[in-house]
Parts: sequence; structure tokens; C-alpha cells
Amino acid sequence: MEFKDHFSTQAADYARYRPDYPQELYDFILLNVHSSDAAWDCGTGNGQVAVELANYFEDVMATDPSANQIANAMQVENVTYSVASAEASGLPGQYFDVITVGQAIHWFNFEAFYAEVHRVAKPGAMLIAWGYGLTTINPAVDEVVNDFYYNIVGAYWPSERNYLDEEYRKIPFPFKQVAVPQLKMQQQWGLNDLVGYLSTWSSVQAYIKAHAVNPLQALYPKLAAAWGDKESIKTINWPLYVLAGVV
Repeated sequence: MEFKDHFSTQAADYARYRPDYPQELYDFILLNVHSSDAAWDCGTGNGQVAVELANYFEDVMATDPSANQIANAMQVENVTYSVASAEASGLPGQYFDVITVGQAIHWFNFEAFYAEVHRVAKPGAMLIAWGYGLTTINPAVDEVVNDFYYNIVGAYWPSERNYLDEEYRKIPFPFKQVAVPQLKMQQQWGLNDLVGYLSTWSSVQAYIKAHAVNPLQALYPKLAAAWGDKESIKTINWPLYVLAGVV
């Protein structure tokens, strides 16, 4: 199965600038699992979820098809990383109490991934997948970011990005679903943090590849004008879209 690698080029920046998920998300995960023996974090990227799960689960296995992402992942003692696809993980069967997928399930072959979930999950295990949408900060900054998202790099988003724009409502999810509280992510960031985050967008990297020009160069003056004091720190918000079900 072909792996469409949208993130290896910016793996180091991805590890540095990706926002953190809220504690409420992990509380929800823990509330819905029956055992804390083992967790699989699929599409782990920089390992941010795997490292957090390691605080609660005895054995955490984390996979990503990008070797460069794995090379930049955070290291803790009870997290084992491997380069593998979501659809063919190579992990042990009927082993995991929970399978998590942060900001990645929209890239998967759903049917093949769900077959792998059934293979590796313990009976009654949980599959919890989530993604986050476009930032909101304040009306002035939002206008600039939205224009950039839709009109400048919009044509360079992979088609799978539509699942996030549709708030994960159109992702098939053939499991007994569990009600999820409304969740969001927040970060306290400066202007340069926001620009660093925008640089990790796959659409930005695709634009650079197509034009040999970084579109953030033209965006920065507009963003700075909307931001105001360049030294100021602002609250960055993302809505979280969560799918949770019993395997």
C-alpha cells in the first residue's frame, strides 16, 4: 500500500510546533478503558500522544510510516517506536486496551485499518481517534489565516484534509460509539510560534515544492499587522473532533 508522506520534510518543526492536546482528552481516554496494560498510538508523528499515554499505561507501542518522524519522536522508557503503516502494524494480536489516533486517521485506508484494529485489540478495547480544525485567535488574525488557508494554499491541501473541514462527520466508523464531551485545544503563543506552526502544514510544503517560494514570506507582514505588538502572547484555539468506539 502506498504511503503518501506529507510530513517527513518538516518533521523537526512538526515536533517543535505541533500544539498539545488537553488533559481532558486523556481523562476521557482513561475513563473509557478497562485496563492500563497496553496502548497503541497509531500515526504517532512526533510521539506526543505516546509519551502522555506512557504516564498511564504499562506498555505503549507507537507506530508511524515516516522514519523521519520516528527519528524526531520524544523518547521515554516504556514507549517502543516502530516504522509501520496503520494498516499493517506488525504488532501482536489481541494485545491492546486502547488504540489512539491523533490527527492521522483521515490519511488511512479505513477498511484495512479497521481490520488491523480488530486484530490487535483485546475484546472490549477502545478505539479513539481525533483531529483538530482551523485555528481561531481573534477576528483580525483569523481573517488573515483563513485567507491563507483557503485562497493561498487551499489548492495544495491533500484531498483527505476535507475530512477535517467536515469535522470528521464523514469518516466511516463501524464501532459502538461512545459519547464524547466537547473538547478544544489551546496554546499560549507568540507570533513566531504561530508562523512556525503554519510552516508544518502539508499544503505549505506542497506550495514550496510547486513554486520554489515559501508562501509564508508574503503572509508574514499581513499576519504581523493583524497581530499587533509582535512581542505579545495570544491564546490560540483549535476545535477537537473525536471519534470513540468499543472494538
